[in-house]
Amino acid sequence: MQALELVVSDIRAETPLVRSLTLRAADGGTLPAFTAGAHLQVSIPGLTDRRCYSLVSFDRAPESFVAPDAYRLGVRLEAESGGGSRYMHTLKPGDRLTARGPKNDFPLHPAEPDELPVVLLAGGIGITPIAAMAAALAAAKRPYALHYSGRSLDQLAFLAELDRLAGPALTLHADDQAAMRLDVGRLLDGLDRRQHLYVCGPKGMIDAVIEGAKARGWADQRVHFELFTAAAPQAGDRPFELELRQSGLLLQVPADKTMLEVMEAAGCDPMYDCKRGECGVCTATVLEGEPDHRDYFLSDAEKAGGKLIQICISRAKSARLVLDL
Repeated sequence: MQALELVVSDIRAETPLVRSLTLRAADGGTLPAFTAGAHLQVSIPGLTDRRCYSLVSFDRAPESFVAPDAYRLGVRLEAESGGGSRYMHTLKPGDRLTARGPKNDFPLHPAEPDELPVVLLAGGIGITPIAAMAAALAAAKRPYALHYSGRSLDQLAFLAELDRLAGPALTLHADDQAAMRLDVGRLLDGLDRRQHLYVCGPKGMIDAVIEGAKARGWADQRVHFELFTAAAPQAGDRPFELELRQSGLLLQVPADKTMLEVMEAAGCDPMYDCKRGECGVCTATVLEGEPDHRDYFLSDAEKAGGKLIQICISRAKSARLVLDL
């Protein structure tokens, strides 16, 4: 990915918790092209890992993706922020950022003959890549429907721009209004299994769409998603012993740490990318023990087989897990 030196040229409060930041090249030049669904990996002072923020766009003009003079991010201030969103909310015009990208792990599929409308679903700040998809689909004159959900209407960001972009293709949902609440099952019941679904937002929403689509016979390759959250402890998580057979290491994985974190702390250099269980880069072979699968990469058959695991997010149901690492 290309290294970028960026300067903040504009900041807007979109909701009490969401700010949008306009970024330009520090040298005043044109920025690298990007595609809908792409993100930047932003360096945050004091943090080892870069934080990923999707590029948002409401511009139907194709050149806005091909030769952008600015990037725009939408950042929600998280109550349990690891430091990224807090820092991004302290920025002011003139401040500089170092980033890498753009990188796209959530691309739109190519146009298909006699294509049915693409269905875009966004929850909360998940609207950022979804809005760019709507703009790209509109630019290509491809049909789509956009569903945007939040806890309340006043927490939905970019409403005026979305209305200008999508018009009647936009449907708003609010959890605090029974008549407007998003009913994933009812929505899916009204769709065709040949339609492509794109969903970004809270884990619960993504899980509901994935499971609902699977139950209704959707092919996996027509259900696309992106999480914004990495691994987090769950109620009932227990520590377990981890043996890396090739390395000869015996490690203890606490209830509040991932295998990946423990391995890095022990001086290992495991391969990984997303840290959300989506990409498959960190797949490891299980030699002994029972995995507790929490990823979105392995198939149901692979999970049932118990021979593979994603070390960035999954854990062990057994007291001991042995990996071929």
